[in-house]
Amino acid sequence: MQQTDTARARLRDLILDGAYAPGERLTETEVALSLAMSRTPVREAFRALVADGLVHSAGRGVRVVALDAEALRHAYQVRAALEALTAELAAVRQAEGRIAPADLAELVRDADRTEVATLAGRLTEAVGHNRRFHRRIAELAANPVALASLDRLWDQILVSTRASLDPPHRPAQVNAQHRELLAAVTEGRARDAAEAARRHVLDTCDARARAR
Repeated sequence: MQQTDTARARLRDLILDGAYAPGERLTETEVALSLAMSRTPVREAFRALVADGLVHSAGRGVRVVALDAEALRHAYQVRAALEALTAELAAVRQAEGRIAPADLAELVRDADRTEVATLAGRLTEAVGHNRRFHRRIAELAANPVALASLDRLWDQILVSTRASLDPPHRPAQVNAQHRELLAAVTEGRARDAAEAARRHVLDTCDARARAR
C-alpha cells in the first residue's frame, strides 16, 4: 500500500506540474521505469488517479485528462457553485466565532502572497498561492464533501489549461476580487461571500474562454 500511495502521489505531482501533457497516454511499463518501481504499484496508482479524475483508462494504460472548451465551462460552473457554498459556510462559521484568528491570518497571507506573485509575473508561483487561498476558504467551511469535490475540479482545470497559461491580463481585477471575498468572509457576511466567490470563478472562466 505504501508503494502504491507513493506512486500515486508522485504521478499526481508530475501531471499537475505539466511533466505529462493533457491527453498524453501513459503505460505501466514506461511509468514504472521512470519512477524506478515495479508495475504493480503503478497499476494501482493508475486506478486511483482514474477515480480522482486526473486520467482516463486507455487500453493497457491511461490518458491524462484534457477537458475541451465545453467541458471546461461545465467544470467552472460547478466550481463556481461549490466555491459560493464554501465561502458562505466559512462566513457563517466566522460570524458564529468558530474560526480561529490564526486561520484567518493565514488566509490573509495567502491573499497577500497571491497578489505579490501575480503582480511580479511569477505565474507558477501565483497559481500555487491562488489555489491555496481558495482551498483555505473551503477548509474553513468545514465541509469535507465540498472540499473533495473542489480538489477534483481544481486538478482537472489546472491540467487542462496549463499549456495555455500566460500572465494574467486582469491582475488588478483578480486581486480586487480576492480582497472583496476575503473581507466578506472575515466580516461574516455570508451572502456577500457567496456572491463574490461565484462571480470571481465565472469571471475567470470568461477570461479563460476569451484567451483561448
